[in-house]
Amino acid sequence: MLLSIALYAGNPDRVGQAGATELLINPWARSSGWNAANTAGMTGVEAMRFNPGGVVGVPNSEFLFARTIWLSGTDIFINSFGFTQRLGAAKSGAIGLSIMTFDFGNIDITTVDQPEGGIGTYSPSFTNIGITYSHMFSNRIRAGATIRIISETIPDAKASGVCFDAGLQYITDISGDEDKKRTKFGISLRNVGTPMSFSGDGLARRGQFEGEEVILTVDGRSASFELPTLINISFAQDFWLTKTADHILTAALTFTSNSFAYDQFNLGLEYSLKNIVMLRAGYIYEQNIYSKEDRRNIYTGPAAGFSVNLPFGTDKKNVFAVDYSYRATMNFAGTHTFGARIVL
Repeated sequence: MLLSIALYAGNPDRVGQAGATELLINPWARSSGWNAANTAGMTGVEAMRFNPGGVVGVPNSEFLFARTIWLSGTDIFINSFGFTQRLGAAKSGAIGLSIMTFDFGNIDITTVDQPEGGIGTYSPSFTNIGITYSHMFSNRIRAGATIRIISETIPDAKASGVCFDAGLQYITDISGDEDKKRTKFGISLRNVGTPMSFSGDGLARRGQFEGEEVILTVDGRSASFELPTLINISFAQDFWLTKTADHILTAALTFTSNSFAYDQFNLGLEYSLKNIVMLRAGYIYEQNIYSKEDRRNIYTGPAAGFSVNLPFGTDKKNVFAVDYSYRATMNFAGTHTFGARIVL
């Protein structure tokens, strides 16, 4: 007797049906250099987007700025800022704030009567603002939650909503070396919120019945759309190549279960030289990613990046860092992200 089993990844019937998909975009350079594979060990500002539990992982404070050339050639840019701060005498808690905005440039206004434009320009506005609280329950377990405000506006029409993220990280070491804590596990639930819809005068239409002189205004209703909810399950392992922390290789894997897209496997490697120079690379795999005809993701899989950390201060514990990442895309010249970090 033969047994045939068919496996289906993600939700093929719902692919592309969610809105507010900017919630899926990674605006940060350090994590995007290996496709956010290190969700289990991510700390500081970048953890607010992928696993809020890691926000409390910074020593004291972190400030992060980033600018992304989104799909190079489209003239679309993403500007992001965030900071985190440890709280309490024991510093067991941390709060964070992150802001992500899109710069679409100026777009010509066109109408049915003037399809070529020439009557002015407009610029859409997409903004996400996240507020996070993270708590360290022990030196192994930390958890956190984020509330995020979503805003999408064009002239005379807008949509807004609120979503929640929650995450947990567990840090230990399988080999029993308590000082190194090289093994990390993480799980996070993202973008849980109520449906959104557009409203405003831009959906209204003016007209009159045949034979009547009275002009009427009719308000149209926009269909609502769901948020791109997902679950991340992540594992990361640090390999100390020497007895000290001068040379560390980190391997990471994150499985993403998407409600409105194919499920993904994010693989990544990072090499750290004395915590000063970091090189990283990653790869995204999902259903049909090798098929140009059936691919549903603008990314083709590979990503790479680096960081340079420059210690400063009397005890050299403060750090100024620059980050860069590149993600290969279909039909465009890739996505480039530049970042600057200050860790105090």
